Amino acid sequence: MDNKKARVVIVGGGFGGLFTALDLGSAYEVTLISDANHFLFTPMLYEYLSGEVEEWHIAPAYKELLNEDVNLICDEVTDVDVAAQTIKLRELSEPLQYDILVLAVGGITNFAGVAGAAEHAIPFRKIAHADRLRQVMVDALDRVPPDLPPQDTQRALTFAVVGAGASGVELSTKMADLLRDAFKRRALRGEPRVLVIEMGDRVVPGMAGDIRQFVEEALRESRVEVHTLTRVVSVTAKTLVFEHDGARTEIDTAAVVWAGGVRMNPLIENLEVEKTNRGLILVNPTLQLHSYKTIFALGDIAFFNDASPTLAGTAQLAFQQAGLVARNIKALLAGDELQTKHFEELGEAVSLGTERAAVLAGGKAFGGPLARQARFALYTARLPTWQHRLRVGASWFFDGTTPRPLLPLGFQR
Repeated sequence: MDNKKARVVIVGGGFGGLFTALDLGSAYEVTLISDANHFLFTPMLYEYLSGEVEEWHIAPAYKELLNEDVNLICDEVTDVDVAAQTIKLRELSEPLQYDILVLAVGGITNFAGVAGAAEHAIPFRKIAHADRLRQVMVDALDRVPPDLPPQDTQRALTFAVVGAGASGVELSTKMADLLRDAFKRRALRGEPRVLVIEMGDRVVPGMAGDIRQFVEEALRESRVEVHTLTRVVSVTAKTLVFEHDGARTEIDTAAVVWAGGVRMNPLIENLEVEKTNRGLILVNPTLQLHSYKTIFALGDIAFFNDASPTLAGTAQLAFQQAGLVARNIKALLAGDELQTKHFEELGEAVSLGTERAAVLAGGKAFGGPLARQARFALYTARLPTWQHRLRVGASWFFDGTTPRPLLPLGFQR
């Protein structure tokens, strides 16, 4: 095969898919398929909610990032025929053929079959989700008059976050800080109520103890109520029912945000390849599928043994795996030996409200405003392409990263 004409199709434009495409460059006939026209730097979606960063900072259009030789298709893949080496797309009438396939679609929100959750809870995985949540918070605040009694104000401004992993912690502390700031600006009586509901016995269960203490301290300072060993029973447009120690409680809510884990993408669920009992695709150490050497899988959908357990389900793992996939595609097409790699934690950086964060680097953890600045610096270096890093870094340095208040309707910029 003429390597320049090898058809490499990448399904999914997240960290795994985009960085694989960037690493391959123009060496082959590369096609990237995504259901959106932009990348999303998901670790900073919380800062987008709070207005500390702008949309273009973390969601640049693919056309600004990709080499002009890379073919971009904004569409949804509906089926993969591994025997015929073809892909069906929703909008494209003819199947797309490939020589090498990279599966990097990631997971989707897992509502765990909770009654009403899929209909009424807000997921938090996309720009549109953050926009919706922020608008819901503003609308709820706008409905509360300043002279409302404190207990009624709190009832009207109660928000619940389901899941106390890193996502739930980052989200709840941001929301709590934004809401408390809004109370001061609007001269509301009392204070907002933000709950985190977790089925396990602790918050951020996968994190090291050194960084956990900063997380727990931030939750206290932001006055986030933490309910562990608690199960969500049902969600409606205005209420939440949860159960702890056999007792059920129903509360009024302005919104319920779902950060309670992910499930397998339906495309992968329907793919007839070898999987684990949890539905993850079994891959070799080279990230190739066991029975299909021309197919690579990475990120949330692949079961990869040689990685630190703390990396499971993180953007950091897909980011690292993309480099290995790109190298192995080049080796496979050149007839060279494919490589393997062990992936270690590159460090943790958790946003904790609008004024602080916690960072674990080099085995040492630190928190507070300095950690917040370190987090911005760390993530600047991980943005795609040096041109985008330069533009965003300059914006953060010169324009700052001050949160945008939840202002009343008609006063928002």
